[in-house]
Amino acid sequence: MNVNLEKLREYITSLDKVKILVIGDLALDEMVYGDTERISREAPVLILQHTHTNYILGGASNAAHNVSSLNGGKVSVIGIIGDDYQAQDLKDAFKKAGINCDNLIVDKNRKTITKTRISGSCSQSVTQQIVRIDRQTNAPISKETEDKVIEAVETQIPLHDAVILSDYHLGTLTDKVIATVIRIATSLNKLIIVDAQRDLQRYKGVTSMTPNLPDTQKHVGFYLKNKADYILAGNKLISESNADAVLITCGSDGMVVVTKSGQYTHIPVFNKSKVFDVTGAGDTVTASYTLALASGADPVYAAIIGNIAAGIVIKQFGCATTTIDEILKSIPEKINVED
Repeated sequence: MNVNLEKLREYITSLDKVKILVIGDLALDEMVYGDTERISREAPVLILQHTHTNYILGGASNAAHNVSSLNGGKVSVIGIIGDDYQAQDLKDAFKKAGINCDNLIVDKNRKTITKTRISGSCSQSVTQQIVRIDRQTNAPISKETEDKVIEAVETQIPLHDAVILSDYHLGTLTDKVIATVIRIATSLNKLIIVDAQRDLQRYKGVTSMTPNLPDTQKHVGFYLKNKADYILAGNKLISESNADAVLITCGSDGMVVVTKSGQYTHIPVFNKSKVFDVTGAGDTVTASYTLALASGADPVYAAIIGNIAAGIVIKQFGCATTTIDEILKSIPEKINVED
C-alpha cells in the first residue's frame, strides 16, 4: 500500500483542532542530579553534590503532555493526587505544560504517584542513574474517591472530542470508572482509546487500543511471529473489546494495525538510527494516534502519524514530546506499508 503523503500532511496539520480528555494513573517523574564527590564514611555509597532537579510528567500525565505539545494545550486530565508536597509539584508541571488539571481528586489516604530517579556524574563520565525511589498506592481507589472521579467524568466528557484511558494499573481505573466512561462517551459519539498493559478484556465498547507486543502476547496466550498470528491476536482483542481497530506496537519491528473489517497493515519503523531512549514512546504513540483519529484519519494513517512521532521522541532522554512542525519535517519521502 502506497501512502498518500498529501493526505497524511492534512491529517497532521489538523491535530490541533480537537480536544482530548486523559483519565488514568497520573504520575510525576522527579529527576535529581548531582556530581559524584566521594565515598561516604557512613556506608559504602556515593555522596552526590546536588546540582539540579527536573520535574517531568510521567504515566498517564505523559500521554496528556504529548497531546498538549501537539494540539496547543487542548487537553484535560482526571486522576488522583495525594495530600503531599509531590501533589503541588505535579500541578505545577501540568500548568507549565499547558494542561488543564482542574479535575484532580485529592485522596489523603493515597500518595501522589512519583518516581524519583537519582543520577550522578563526574567530569570523565556520562550521567548515570544510581537509584530509583517509587511513591505510589497500588490498591484500587476508595468508593468515595471513585464517586468523585465519576462525577468529573460526567462533566468533562461532553467538553472533549476523544478520551484516552491510560491504565498503569495503580488503582484509578476501576471497573465502574471504565464502564461509566464508555457509556457516556459512546452515547455522545466520542472516541475512546485505551493504553493498558494487561486486563484488556475490561475495555468492552472502546474505539481502539494500543497494546505493545509483549503485553498482547501475554493476553492472547501465544507468540506473534507472522501475519496470521497478528490477525488472530487482533481479531481476539477486537472480539473482546468490540473495538473498530487495534494498534499493536512492536518496537524495532514497527506497528501492526488490525481492523474490525479484517484489514491487516504492517507499518515499519521509519527512524532506524539514533535511538537514545524509548521511555514514554508508547504514550507518544497513543497521544498522536488519538489526535489523528479524532481529526478524521483512519486507523492506518493515524498509526503512521504515531510512528513518526515516536521516532522523534526516542532520540531524546526520558519522557519526551514532539510538535506538529517536527512531525511534518520528519515525514519520509516515500512510505510503503504492508497489507
